[in-house]
Amino acid sequence: MAHDGTHTPSADSAILPDLLILTAEALAPAEFLLETARQMTRALVEDDGRVSTRKVEEHQTATHGLAWLATYVEALRQMQKWAENLSSQGNFTELDTLLHQIAFGEYLSQMTGGIQMSQSEIVRPQDLGLTRDNMRMMENAAVVTLCDHGNTQAARTRLAELIVQQQGNVTYGTTGLDAELEMIRDQFRRYSVEKVAPFAHDWHLKDELIPMSVIEELAEMGVFGLTIPEEHGGFGFSKAAMVVVSEELSRGYIGVGSLGTRSEIAAELILCGGTEAQKAHWLPKLASGEILPTAVFTEPNTGSDLAALRTRASKDGDNYRLTGNKTWITHAARTHVMTVLARTDPDSTDHRGLSMFLAEKTPGTDADPFPTPGMSGGEIEVLGYRGMKEYELAFDNFAIKGENLLGGEEGKGFKQLMQTFESARIQTAARAIGVAQAALDTALQYALDRKAFGGPLVNFPRVSGKLAMMAVEIMVARQLTYFAAYEKDHDRRCDLEAGMAKLLGARIAWSCADNALQIHGGNGFALEYTVSRLLCDARILSIFEGAAEIQAQVIARRLLG
Repeated sequence: MAHDGTHTPSADSAILPDLLILTAEALAPAEFLLETARQMTRALVEDDGRVSTRKVEEHQTATHGLAWLATYVEALRQMQKWAENLSSQGNFTELDTLLHQIAFGEYLSQMTGGIQMSQSEIVRPQDLGLTRDNMRMMENAAVVTLCDHGNTQAARTRLAELIVQQQGNVTYGTTGLDAELEMIRDQFRRYSVEKVAPFAHDWHLKDELIPMSVIEELAEMGVFGLTIPEEHGGFGFSKAAMVVVSEELSRGYIGVGSLGTRSEIAAELILCGGTEAQKAHWLPKLASGEILPTAVFTEPNTGSDLAALRTRASKDGDNYRLTGNKTWITHAARTHVMTVLARTDPDSTDHRGLSMFLAEKTPGTDADPFPTPGMSGGEIEVLGYRGMKEYELAFDNFAIKGENLLGGEEGKGFKQLMQTFESARIQTAARAIGVAQAALDTALQYALDRKAFGGPLVNFPRVSGKLAMMAVEIMVARQLTYFAAYEKDHDRRCDLEAGMAKLLGARIAWSCADNALQIHGGNGFALEYTVSRLLCDARILSIFEGAAEIQAQVIARRLLG
């Protein structure tokens, strides 16, 4: 320890002494900084003592920056819990130690200098109303030491050396999950390596639907009923198990990892809002994979503003007739049931007039994708995330049975949908981790195989440094996502935590894919290389299940409210 109270590493070590004490000490000023920023930002957006929606939008840099700052603080809080748990068990390896140290060094440095919300948007302390006097709290000795010595080239180089030594390691770091969850991971990792990853790039290049044989195998493995209670034909597993399965399947191909999302959303809607008869009828069929669902929410002119939907469901005796247009509907053609959000009160203009339906349809074929009367559609050609295909749909007096109004009551659709967002965003964060991990796998192999200037690329510090930072941020995203899943499993409100996991995980997936392509150089720009697909697949994660801007807005409203 230096005379001024800061800790400095020895000349021959990349690891700071007393690391867990340092990182624990650094959390308090980070949390105080967040609370100060929250108060400053609230002062910007208050109107007569209440948070003004207009002012929240007017001051988006501040409000969204607050969301990112809160996400960073929560991420470091969860990294500290993870590190302390591993240390108490005697499982805190050198690799884990470096992951923890670099994460704190990097995120604390960004909190004091500027947090990267996107490639071109860096939120500075002054954007949050923080003055130089406010920032003095971050002159704490532990924070200074971690900022100066946490994320160094020596630390990144040593971490990269350990990653190379452990090539083929499933997670490049100890996850901290229990043995049962790691057994589940191993099962789906093996499946993904054998049955998904070798074929994924070909499916992508040919823009083909994922083969039905894969869907049938996933059904047999219980993917579609993973979290559905046993009394309704599922396995009754935790959301944490769903996260692990989604990670490993998405690591093989995001399209395969996303197949379970359709059933997850539909099952959550029915469990939270369905009648007992609807649960008894639909949940066992979803769990077994007998029926495949798709979510039909977004409209061409509304995007994230779901409360403004215009598609109409009009009464026709005891039944309904659906008329309107939907877009960005994933896996629409060969599914059996659509969870459709539509307006049942024609005089309403907001969320109170919306209802949710379980609309049955006939699965289509390549020749006739939408054979059900009253329904038509066309494919939207996309950069990535191709295995289920995206569609625009048009409905013209499409018939829906009255018994398929979710919950048997009109006007509850928006509330029912909101109840599913926690699980959907946790699952999306898990998919982001899988894509990010695939990028690290691909980049590491290429950096070892490719020779330049007399040695492998991995010997160059800016290459090994990229690999190290991928591993660090993947573990950060993991711990934040596992925490959100833990909160959900314990029946605690976790829309804030789920939103943070999704927000950060999506950015990390894009960063990892982008850096992996950079390591490939010109070859990364060639369609034949897997990394070109990973870049396309990663890009969607900051858009669907709530665009990054919408996600930050939601987080900010919770923090300010």
